[in-house]
Amino acid sequence: MKRIVVISDTQMPYEDKRAMRNVINFIGEYQPDEVIQIGDLVDYPAPSRWTAGTREEFAGGVIRDSEYGRRVFLAPLRAVYDGPVKILKGNHDERPEKYLEKHAPALAADDVHYRFESLLDFDGFGVELAAPYYNFAPGWVAIHGHESPGLNQVAGRTAAMKAKKAGVSLVMGHTHRLAISPESTGFGGRLKTIYGFEVGHLMDVRKAGYLKNGPANWQKGFGLFYVGKYNATPHAIPVEHDGSFVVEGERFGEIKRGTNGKFTRAA
Repeated sequence: MKRIVVISDTQMPYEDKRAMRNVINFIGEYQPDEVIQIGDLVDYPAPSRWTAGTREEFAGGVIRDSEYGRRVFLAPLRAVYDGPVKILKGNHDERPEKYLEKHAPALAADDVHYRFESLLDFDGFGVELAAPYYNFAPGWVAIHGHESPGLNQVAGRTAAMKAKKAGVSLVMGHTHRLAISPESTGFGGRLKTIYGFEVGHLMDVRKAGYLKNGPANWQKGFGLFYVGKYNATPHAIPVEHDGSFVVEGERFGEIKRGTNGKFTRAA
C-alpha cells in the first residue's frame, strides 16, 4: 500500500522547532510515497490584521519569513526525502498576495514574485502547488479549510461538515484540531461512510500571541494515510508536548541515554 504523510499549520516562524525536526527526520526514515503540506506553512504575521498600522507592517517581513521557510522546512525536507511533495495555500500563505491585491491592485496581477509558490521557490525545490480539493487518494480530497465558511468547536466536526457538503472524504487543517469524524448515510444495512479528518498543527502555541495566554482547543499532530487501490485508511498521529510521537509502534524523538549516563531528549 502507498503511504502518505499530511501535515498542516506549521505557521513558521512560529513552528514547534523540536516537533518540526522530528517530523522531518521521520519522513526521511519512513520514506512515504508522498508528502502533502495542506496550508499555513508560513504565518506571514506582517502583513495581517494583527500588525496593521504598526511598524511591523513595514518591516519587510515577507522576504525574511519566506527565506526562513525555505531554510527551515523545504531545504531540510529535501535533504532527506526526494519523493513527491505537494503544498496547498492556506489563508496565512495568501497574506502577501491578498495585501498586494488590496493596496496595489495595479501591480498584483503582474507581480509573480509575491505569489506564495515564488516566495518559497517551489520550482527550485521540486515542489508542486496543489489546488484545493486535491484528490490524493481514492475517495479522498485535501483542502486547507478556509475555502468555504463554517467552523465547529468540536475536533473533527468541521471536516465532517465539509466532507458531507463535498460528498467525499476530506482531510483539512486550519482548525488546529486533531480528529477523525465519520458520517454515514443509507438504510437496511447498506451504509456509505465518508470521513472528515482534521490533522492538527505543528505550531508552538506559546508564540500564538493572539490567544493572549488563554485556552485553545488545539491539538498538535499530523496525518498518515495507507492508500490501496480502492480506498484509503486515515490515522491521526498525536504529537506530545515534547515533540515526540509514535508511528507503527516506534517512538520518534524519544528520550535516549547519553554517553554520560544521563537521559537526553533526541531532536
